[in-house]
This record gives sequence, C-alpha cells and structure tokens, in this order.
Amino acid sequence: MRTALWIASFALLITVGLSQTPSLADSTVSRFEPLKRFSRVLDIVESHYVQNITRKELITDAIKGMLQQLDPHSTYMTDDEFKDMQINTSGEFGGIGIEISMENGRLIVVSPIEDTPAYKAGLKAGDLILEVDGETTQDMTLMQAVKRIRGPKGSKVTLTILHEGEQQPAEVAITRGTIPIVSVKSQVLEDGYLYIRLTRFNENTTHDMREKLQDYAKKHQLKGVVLDLRNNPGGLLEQAVSVADTFISDGLIVYIQGRDADQRKDYPAKNDDADVKTPLVVLINPGSASASEIVAGALQDHNRALLIGERTFGKGSVQTLIPLADGSGIKLTTALYYTPNGRSIQAEGIEPDVKVPFMAPEPMDNKNPRRFIRERNLTRHLKNANGDHENDAEDEEGENGGAASMLEKDNQLRLGLELVKELPRMKKIQ
Repeated sequence: MRTALWIASFALLITVGLSQTPSLADSTVSRFEPLKRFSRVLDIVESHYVQNITRKELITDAIKGMLQQLDPHSTYMTDDEFKDMQINTSGEFGGIGIEISMENGRLIVVSPIEDTPAYKAGLKAGDLILEVDGETTQDMTLMQAVKRIRGPKGSKVTLTILHEGEQQPAEVAITRGTIPIVSVKSQVLEDGYLYIRLTRFNENTTHDMREKLQDYAKKHQLKGVVLDLRNNPGGLLEQAVSVADTFISDGLIVYIQGRDADQRKDYPAKNDDADVKTPLVVLINPGSASASEIVAGALQDHNRALLIGERTFGKGSVQTLIPLADGSGIKLTTALYYTPNGRSIQAEGIEPDVKVPFMAPEPMDNKNPRRFIRERNLTRHLKNANGDHENDAEDEEGENGGAASMLEKDNQLRLGLELVKELPRMKKIQ
C-alpha cells in the first residue's frame, strides 16, 4: 500500500511539476534520459541479437543484473523462488543445509547448518563454491545457486569447493537430506551450568530457548549459561531482538538505519520478571552472521556477556522482501544494523572479548583411544563423603551424558564453561 501511495504521489508530482515548475520539469526530463538509453539498447538487442529473446526475458535479466550490482544480498526472485523464500523461517526443505552469499561475484559459504549433510561433509564458513554439478557459479545469481543446490531428499549434488587457506579445489559429493528448521539445542555441562546452542533464528527460536531455560531452572539452580552462536547464519530480526531481550532488562538492543536520517528504527529491551540474570558467556566465530551478530553485539555493549571465539562474519545489512504484481519479487537491502553503542556490524563483524581460535582435537589412535581416567573410574573407589554423586553422570548417558564428549572436543566451549563459572569472582575483582 505504501509503495502504491508513493507511486501515485510521484505521478502527481510529475504532472504538477511539468505544468507549473520549469526547473522541476527539467529535472524530471533528465531523470528519464537514462530510461531512453535503456529503451534504445533494448530495441537494438531485440532486433539484432543472434538468437531470439523475448522482451520479457530481456527485462527480467536486466532487473537481475541491476540488483546483483548493488550488493551481495539484493536479488530478483521469480514467483517460484519468491515462494521458496517463505520456507526459510518455518517447516523443512530438501537440500544440504548451508547458508550462502555472494562476495565480489563469488559464491561463498556463510555457515553450514549443524547436523546437516553439508556440515557432515566438512563444509565450513568461508569456503568458496566454484561449481555446482560441473557448472561454474561465476555467472550465477544467488537465487539460481540456491535452486541448483537444493533438491529432493536422497538425490546428490557435487560441489567444487575451495576451502579457505587452500590452493587446490576439491569435489565434494553430498547426498541431499530433509533439512528441518530446528533452532535450539541444550545440554547440561555441569551442575547448574547450561549450554544453549542456537543454530538459526526462526519463528520459534525465542520460545524454545526460554522453555529450555525455564525447564532447567524449575529443577535446579541455574548458575550460568553458555550461549553458542557459532555457525549460526541468522534469520528473523524480531527473534534476534527477543533472544537478546531474554538477558537484557533495559536499554537499546539494536537499531536499523535507512538511507535518510528519519529512517531509523529502535528496538529496545523490555523488563520482564522472566529475564535471565545469571552469568553469561557467548561463543562466536566467522560463521556467526546477521541476527547472531545483533545478539552478540547487544550483549557485549551492555556488558552483559563475555564473548569468546573469533570475529563474526560481518553481515550487518537489512533486506526487505517486496512482492511484485506478477508473483515475483525482489529482496532489497534497505538499511544497516547498529549495536546499542552505534557500531555498524557491516563488513566489520563483532570482535570477541577473548579471542580463541577453534582447535580440532587430535585424532585418536584406534588401538589406544584417548581416555581420561578419574578417581571415580577406579575399582572400589571411595564415595564422596558428602554423598554428592551428581557429577558421576558426566561420563555416562543421562542428563550430562554428552557433556564430557562435547567438552573434550571443543576448546572454545571448555574455556566458555570455565569463564562463566569465574565471572562472578571477576566482577568482584573489577
């Protein structure tokens, strides 16, 4: 409706201007000079190009090219592609489970979604996708690449990947699966310390996260939270705001700024009795993008959390989906994100408070697998005199069943747990 009103107002302005204001008429004429040039080129191509191409195809390709030249995220979508966009925040789809973007005309992996075929195949943030099933991605639009990579469960797609830091590309054959939009996972790390992993920000993320926090707090004293935003490519802005609001009671969470000074919108925190006040550590890495960076930036600016890991992706722009009359649509960058302190996320990302690169665990010798032996593992060991055996569950399946394995394999998570336990003491020292 707003677009229609704007068009109507513009048409009225032209009509009035041509009849009453010569300078405005001159300005209007000059604005349409480029359209005359475009129309001339369109006629030449339509009449003389070696192959027959319809005017509709030429106009569509011209629109694609115009948007593609703006930035990596603005794009044109056919009616089918526009409908496909709606499944990014709900339901499930067939594919390999990666978030991709365009960077300097190259197709780049923003983040693989955890536990998906792409994640298991070893794709990582920063990987370049050179070919899809043998077809170069050099001239593909973002939506064309998405369409080629997605497909029915059980079918295969072969990607030619150049891993970051390597010189030779590698072909990776991946069997597509059904990609569920499951955005929240949790694990008890130690008594009182809860690990929350957000894989993306969809319609139910905040609800599911708060439910897991509340369920644990009903049975145990919640002493601290490790919030994992690594390899989270983002999602819905409103969900990013409400996730951050769970840990922040007042002040600004984020604001977006359009081209004009009056195109600013603030997203403030709301004080709620259910807000989580416990110590908080947040894990980030280059796969943390967009909505993840909003949450990390807000928590950092409010001194609400300690950020650990590596600098985030730096996707700080806002895209608006605009439907067109024929069912197609465009995704247009209309604003930039800013943290509460006025920092632009775009192309800069969020720098962690404690920079710690991820270190993959050393491979185990199958004949002599690495295993930690503790007192409790010894035969006939003495029981704890206080009768407290809750930590005995660390090495067994149960509430803490996977915690020991997770901590052993993840140096960033190990540090996160140690620091979230020390935060109260560190604040007293300050």
